[in-house]
Amino acid sequence: MRLLLVEDDNHVAAALSAVLARHGFEVTHARSGEEALQALVPEGAGFGVVLLDLGLPDQDGYEVCGKIRKRTSTPVIMVTARSDVRSRIHGLNLGADDYVVKPYDTGELLARIHAVSRRTVHEDAGSGGDSSLLLGPVRIELPTRQVTVDGSIIQLTRKEFDLLALLAQRPGVVFRREQIISEVWRTSWEGTGRTLEVHVASLRAKLRMPALIETVRGVGYRLVAPAV
Repeated sequence: MRLLLVEDDNHVAAALSAVLARHGFEVTHARSGEEALQALVPEGAGFGVVLLDLGLPDQDGYEVCGKIRKRTSTPVIMVTARSDVRSRIHGLNLGADDYVVKPYDTGELLARIHAVSRRTVHEDAGSGGDSSLLLGPVRIELPTRQVTVDGSIIQLTRKEFDLLALLAQRPGVVFRREQIISEVWRTSWEGTGRTLEVHVASLRAKLRMPALIETVRGVGYRLVAPAV
C-alpha cells in the first residue's frame, strides 16, 4: 500500500517511515500542507491512506484535512497531541476517517491504518461500481468472493481468495512478503512465511496457471496479467 505521511518533523518522519516500510508500506513524505495537497494530484494519486499530522508549518492541519476531502476519498488518519473530545469530533466532522493521539503505540497505528483501508475496499466493492476484476480468463467477483476461469468456478479458501484479490487489484506491482502477510493474515512476518508460500503454490495449482503469480526473488510476489 502507498501511504502519504504528512509530518514536518524530519526525525519523526524518518523513524516512522522506517517502521512502515518494514511492514510493507511505500511511504511518501510531505513536510507541509501544500506538499501534501500537491502529492494527492490527480485524484488521490494512488495513495491508500493519508497519515496527517495536525501541527504543520504552513496551514492548519484541520484545514488541510478539509481540502483533502474535497479532492479525494482517500482515507485520512489524523495524528495529533490534542486529546480532547472536541478536537476529535472536529476532525471527524471535516472528513477524517480516524484520529490517533500522540504518543501512540506503533502496533495500534498499524491496526488503524489497516482498518480504514479495509473499510474503504469493502465500501468500494459494494458501491455498485467496478466490483469484479478480469485478468484474461480469470474473473474475480469481489462482493460474492467467487473466482472463475473460463467460466468454471474455482473453489478457493478464504485466505486464497484474499491473497489473489490483493495481488489482482494491482497487476504487475510487486507486493513485499511482509505486506502480504500484514494485509491478508493481519499479523507480522515471523513464522508465517511458509504459510504464504503454501497458499501461492495452491493458487497456482487450482487456477491451473503457474505463471499467473510470479515470485520476485528476495522481495515478494506479483500478479502477471495474462495476454488477452
